[in-house]
Amino acid sequence: MEIILKEDIIGLGFKNDIVNVKSGYGRNYLIPQGKGVIASESAKKILAENLKQQAHKLAAQKAAAEERGKALEGVALTIAAKVSATGQLYGSVNAAIVAEELKKLGHEIDRKIITMRDIKKLGDYEALVHFHKEVIVAIPVTVVAENADELAAAAAEEAAIRAAADARKEQAEAAQEEAPAEEAEAPVQEEEAPAAE
Repeated sequence: MEIILKEDIIGLGFKNDIVNVKSGYGRNYLIPQGKGVIASESAKKILAENLKQQAHKLAAQKAAAEERGKALEGVALTIAAKVSATGQLYGSVNAAIVAEELKKLGHEIDRKIITMRDIKKLGDYEALVHFHKEVIVAIPVTVVAENADELAAAAAEEAAIRAAADARKEQAEAAQEEAPAEEAEAPVQEEEAPAAE
């Protein structure tokens, strides 16, 4: 089913795009919510005429989006999150958290135009900000451990315990290897058989 979108829907398309969707999605969600109309021949002609008339306005919107995009150039986020000893996050880092961090830096961005996968582990990731269908800005996101000192202490303690256990194991193996060698070196005294009378 072809639908003409009346507003931007991240993951589907932007305003005035003609997209193919499943019939149920179009009939039951997009059309009743006013987010789209059926792309009939007459609707396509009206859309073409409107786009022609709005070309100047669309160019201005794109220019404004490019300005907002330039403001985010060089911005990189470092987000501290609580982490288990295995490196797994408690919860996840998502678009709402990225929008919050950007707001702290003075960039007011709606979380709905940010796309990214929910982050569940430490590392480097990327969040995409969709200002316009032709202006998409990638923001590097680094997730670090909030409780890094505690994790480092726990890891050091665990490493020390493992090292001690390995040392004990090596000592036990060395002792086992020495014991059979000593038995082999000791002369075996044969018992004299009693003389037959």
